[in-house]
Amino acid sequence: MDKKELLPLIENYHRKISKVNLRFLRYLYHKINWETRIISIRGARGVGKTTMLLQYILKNYENIDDTIYASLDDLWFADHSLIDLVDMVYKYGMKRIFLDEVHRYPHWAITLKNIYDSYPDFSIVYTSSSLLKIDNGQVDLSRRQTPYTLYGLSFREFLAYNEVYNFNPFPLDEILRHHPEISMEILSNIKIFPHFEEYLKRGYYPFYNEDPEDFVVRLRESINVVIENDLPAVEHVSFETIQKVRKLLMIISSNVPFQPKMSDLWGQLSTNNELGLKMLYALDRAQILSLLTSHIKNYKQLYKPDKIFLGNTSLMHALCLSINKGNERETFFNNQIQVYHKASYPLAGDFLIDDKYLFEVGGRNKTFEQIADVADSYLAIDDIETGFGNRIPLWLFGFLY
Repeated sequence: MDKKELLPLIENYHRKISKVNLRFLRYLYHKINWETRIISIRGARGVGKTTMLLQYILKNYENIDDTIYASLDDLWFADHSLIDLVDMVYKYGMKRIFLDEVHRYPHWAITLKNIYDSYPDFSIVYTSSSLLKIDNGQVDLSRRQTPYTLYGLSFREFLAYNEVYNFNPFPLDEILRHHPEISMEILSNIKIFPHFEEYLKRGYYPFYNEDPEDFVVRLRESINVVIENDLPAVEHVSFETIQKVRKLLMIISSNVPFQPKMSDLWGQLSTNNELGLKMLYALDRAQILSLLTSHIKNYKQLYKPDKIFLGNTSLMHALCLSINKGNERETFFNNQIQVYHKASYPLAGDFLIDDKYLFEVGGRNKTFEQIADVADSYLAIDDIETGFGNRIPLWLFGFLY
């Protein structure tokens, strides 16, 4: 294969990287071991996976043509294989490539395994939908690759991305012990509530700043792409199932916070429990929904969810006809804490975190009545700037990552 055949990929690569800057790096960037031979970065559509790949190239390659970026949904791959690409760039001295949308490539896992085995001094960084399973049933790449998941902007990142102020993140145990001091430090630099309200509406996805007026339209379109393209590529579902997934999302977004009676829900969808749970958990993996169960989430065993949220508050404002303030608060808390911690549905209270910390989420009049005398219990309270004791400002949980 002549290098001229790479020109469509190279031109697309150059177009994309010309629009990227290094002003803001996501929380995950410095946590990745970039020396690993195969790096997997999963994440929902629109959270910034492609940008992070291109930023790495800009920061680490004096000549950007010493490597190449390609999206595997590019038309170029209609009559070329990924092996063709690797073989070509390897002959020209490249030792690493960056790939997007790997889930759109047939037999992607076997292909990556073959590249790993056949080119021992070659490495790949790839992104995929958060729907993708590391063990896809054909070949397990888990021993060969290092997987990471990129989530959307935290409230802290939103402030830095919009050049309001660049704060450091705070671990959960530090927030629990020292939240008054941390809150005062932050409040001495910014007025928190106007930015928090803005974040809740549209702050989770970095692409909001590209075209604020069309943000909701673009977000809805990205959800359609997940359901119509990403889901079939990963799960090989039928057209009928795709339509049911779409209806399922509309039912839930009209009723969040949703505490489902499963038989009624499956009746509305004309489906059974097994397929219904698979659809719910697929939307959870896609980070469109977030399922809360009495067990810590395990995708190998699909438990009936006790409560269903939309994945983040930006999705709420794009999909829901009206916003329930209590649900918005819980959705924010659930979304921000899930990056580094495991949430489950408790017998009392709203969230049990890491099987240890019990949380109630509410407004300034919320009391400990429901979780009185429970060890390690806390209130995450909206509409307060600072807290005391075990009453912690809700917005502060946006500084976990």
